[in-house]
Amino acid sequence: MPAATDAFHDVIQFVHVLASEANLADDLAHRLRLATDELVTNVLTHGYATAPGELELEGAVDPDRVWIRIVDTALPFDPTLVPDPPDLDRPLSERAPGGLGLFLARTAVDDMSYRRCRGRNITTITVRREVPDLDPSEPRQQPRPG
Repeated sequence: MPAATDAFHDVIQFVHVLASEANLADDLAHRLRLATDELVTNVLTHGYATAPGELELEGAVDPDRVWIRIVDTALPFDPTLVPDPPDLDRPLSERAPGGLGLFLARTAVDDMSYRRCRGRNITTITVRREVPDLDPSEPRQQPRPG
């Protein structure tokens, strides 16, 4: 998709569909959307601030997790290396504006990874699914022969 603010509807829809497919609890779906929004906003605001670009979103529902991969061709930028804001314990009214987006994204998800490959930034975020435990009193289904 084009890296533009009018693509946010598509980003939000993508996250919503994944969260629904995974049957994520509302708080987990919110965390996934918050992290995705912050990372995409960062790419749009800083990565493509002076030139147009494209953004790819990939994602899937695995048995124990939901992941989203954000791919862009902006300048190299590793969001996992940005230090936490130094004044997190101060009231918001005493803090300089900005600087919380990547911190919020990192703390909202269970895992965030980054790599640079073939001129592309590839950031992957993961939220663990709450998979119900098996009831030990229930008989386990045995695999059927071939």
